[in-house]
Amino acid sequence: MIFKETKLKDVLVIEPELIKDERGFFACTWSPDEFERQGLNPRLMQCNISFNNRRGTLRGMHFQEKPHEEAKLVRCTRGSMYDVAVDLRPDSPTRYQWAAVELTANSRRMLYIPEGFAHGYQTLADDTEIFYQMSETYHPEVARGVRWDDPRLGVEWPLEVTVISKRDLEFDLIKNGQ
Repeated sequence: MIFKETKLKDVLVIEPELIKDERGFFACTWSPDEFERQGLNPRLMQCNISFNNRRGTLRGMHFQEKPHEEAKLVRCTRGSMYDVAVDLRPDSPTRYQWAAVELTANSRRMLYIPEGFAHGYQTLADDTEIFYQMSETYHPEVARGVRWDDPRLGVEWPLEVTVISKRDLEFDLIKNGQ
């Protein structure tokens, strides 16, 4: 695996190294030992898939509060997506800044999002499927979010939002001092 930094500390794009032959290729996409060597959370507690019918679907910006903060490893397995991480860590010099990367089924790239970040994405194609590996199981009592269109964050989404959940629309804006 090739680990590439983004503009946010600890948010990494991970590219599998393809070993090709006449059959096709083989690649490692998860190794707890390698993640640990990179200083990333190697814990894997839950895997999820998300299927999205329509281009422009937006999901986010989601996170879990302590004591169940979660790191995520996100990969697009069908279609394409614009994947966004927002730094919410209180003592971080990049607090409220965001990084985004396009993930596609063809590129096989992944985005690692550590604890303390909100995560969301917008689909760039119809019938897009996303595979998540997470360091923590889902705990609805600490599941939170921030508004996808919060002006304090200023996330630049590539498309008009065509589908979004009522829950995601109702998340609060970040308040001063928060």
